[in-house]
Amino acid sequence: MPASPIRKLVPFAEEAKKKGIKVHHMNIGQPDIETPPSILQAVKDTNIKVLEYSHSAGNESYRKKLVGYYKKLGLDIAPGQIMITSGGSEGIIFGMMACLDPGDELIVPEPFYANYNGFALMAGIKIVPITSKIETGFALPPIADFEKLITAKTKGILICNPNNPTGYVYSKEEMISLEDICLKHQLFLFSDEAYREFCYEGIATSAIELNKIQDQVIIFDTISTGALSDLEKVTKQARAMVTIYGLNEKLGNITYYDSSGQSEYSFSKPYSEDTAITIDKEISLLIEGQYQRAINILQENKDKLLELADILIDKEVIFKDDLETIFGKRPYQKDPDDLADLSV
Repeated sequence: MPASPIRKLVPFAEEAKKKGIKVHHMNIGQPDIETPPSILQAVKDTNIKVLEYSHSAGNESYRKKLVGYYKKLGLDIAPGQIMITSGGSEGIIFGMMACLDPGDELIVPEPFYANYNGFALMAGIKIVPITSKIETGFALPPIADFEKLITAKTKGILICNPNNPTGYVYSKEEMISLEDICLKHQLFLFSDEAYREFCYEGIATSAIELNKIQDQVIIFDTISTGALSDLEKVTKQARAMVTIYGLNEKLGNITYYDSSGQSEYSFSKPYSEDTAITIDKEISLLIEGQYQRAINILQENKDKLLELADILIDKEVIFKDDLETIFGKRPYQKDPDDLADLSV
């Protein structure tokens, strides 16, 4: 198994903490959203005499509830098409082992979730990366480039949509192009859709919607990434837009959704359509502005980032002094009014 870069950094981070050094963790997407109280209460109220093995595909009642969840998204799935696993990672490993043989190749757009490499090694298959570029916003590489990588050993394509780590959301047109190439070469399409709820503009196209290759599509999804708390997230975002970005002049009061006491998951919007349109518009402007700002920063500091990468490869850890040597000291601003320009 390849060593995890994150695990390699942990001892250095722990040692730094012991020395009183502030460590900012940017390694995992640890959620800070509270687990809905209804879930925790359901666990507390459970009266199980014997903790038995569940159905091999997952409890039928749970799979039927998931069917209802996907139906509200406009996705048609039957309980028999769902298998419950211990986390999304196990699901990915099962998918690889069930559909591919040792020695088979799987094409994956990069940058990609680093653990795909480890999962592939466990399944005895080879990851074949195809590079997506920052100049195109990490869009899907041209299909012609996929064609060049397809060999007799190629048995599938793996995507993450919305993408981890780039955040890119594949368009419907891009998904259809993947459908066509998978149909042409009889390839499996593995679609990691764990971040479906983190789509802030429009709706991510699910591989489930690709009707031509339904028998070739394997979807990976997770509950922990946020499927049960999207209402709380969206209203917190809305509230932040009102209080932080001064939208109180454009919006009236909004109802703040809280899952406390809710026994059923609902997709009812906690505010009006007009409010939703205004929020979507303002968020889109903010995201686009920050996205362009991020691209400019990366492009302007390309040489410095390469220098930083060399230090990381050499020392396997980056300290504050390294950053200040390359980028200079950060001009800290304590007055909230001075931070206003950072939000645009």
